[in-house]
Amino acid sequence: MGVRLLVLAVLSVALMVVDARFTLLKPVRSQMSLVLMESYWITDLPQRLWQGVASQFGSRTELVAENEKLKTENLLLQGRMQKLAALTEQNVRLRELLNSSALVNEKVEVAELIGMDPNPFTHRILINKGERDGVVLGQPVLDARGLMGQVVELMPYTSRVLLLTDTTHSIPVQVNRNGLRAIASGTGNPERLELRHVADTADIKEGDLLVSSGLGQRFPAGYPVATVKEVIHDSGQPFAIVRAVPTAALNRSRYLLLVFSDNRTPEERANEAAVAQEAQDRQGNESAASSAPVPATVPKPVAAAVAPAAPTTPAATAPVATPARSTSHAPATQHARPAAKPPAAAPAVAPAAAPATRGAREE
Repeated sequence: MGVRLLVLAVLSVALMVVDARFTLLKPVRSQMSLVLMESYWITDLPQRLWQGVASQFGSRTELVAENEKLKTENLLLQGRMQKLAALTEQNVRLRELLNSSALVNEKVEVAELIGMDPNPFTHRILINKGERDGVVLGQPVLDARGLMGQVVELMPYTSRVLLLTDTTHSIPVQVNRNGLRAIASGTGNPERLELRHVADTADIKEGDLLVSSGLGQRFPAGYPVATVKEVIHDSGQPFAIVRAVPTAALNRSRYLLLVFSDNRTPEERANEAAVAQEAQDRQGNESAASSAPVPATVPKPVAAAVAPAAPTTPAATAPVATPARSTSHAPATQHARPAAKPPAAAPAVAPAAAPATRGAREE
């Protein structure tokens, strides 16, 4: 019995070392997640059944009160949406003026939390969306209040998310009030973040909202991250101690959002923006050319070019109009007859005008 226990212990330690150092067991873990998915569903079944029963037997008074509250909140949110719609349209116009290819609205998908890492020193959760749902490594995850973390491990139907408060996680942020940039790092406490290497003279104070800056090309810019709770200035230290509280409910949110942001490289975005701008310019030039009015009068350069030939026209028609001079200008009359034929092209008129001019000079 003791030998068997020792062998199992050694085998367990060997598997943990191999799993931590190498990726040999990753396919096995991915397949095992399919089996564990069923166990998660079974363990969550009583809670879902209880919620269904409680919703069926809820009192009418509570439902009416909740309905009134939701109607009031809906009215307020509709008012805010009207203002946000105008701001969004203004933002789109400004981005067009700046020729920016950044996304205004990202695509999102709802996911549900189905498990948590039992290790107290790591802050990871398990969600019910995986590789077959289009999830990718590093994809941002947020709840209704702000950013929560990013996807660090993919499985066919589930994914693991590393939360912002994990000690191995950092995110570039900026103060929403003045744009001051900093790095927010996890502390292992689900209610606290720290800003590293903030100058003691930096303009940051309690209550400032920290939003994602988008500089790491991983998190989209503009999403709330944390609120500054405490700023400690020490005259003997070059950096201030800044502590913040995450805006997202990291240990309470059950439904999350997966953000599908633009994964193109800066070079690809710049090239596509240049191609789009070139196509837009070409279309504008074509529309301007098609809508340009046709000039009713002959331009001055054309009139100047035609002016020297004007005196030859009377000379060419004079011999035809005067019967007495028809015998002395037979060449002019013979050449003038082809000009009276139906084809009125310019080359046909030019030979008739030249002899007429010579005839006028001989007279």
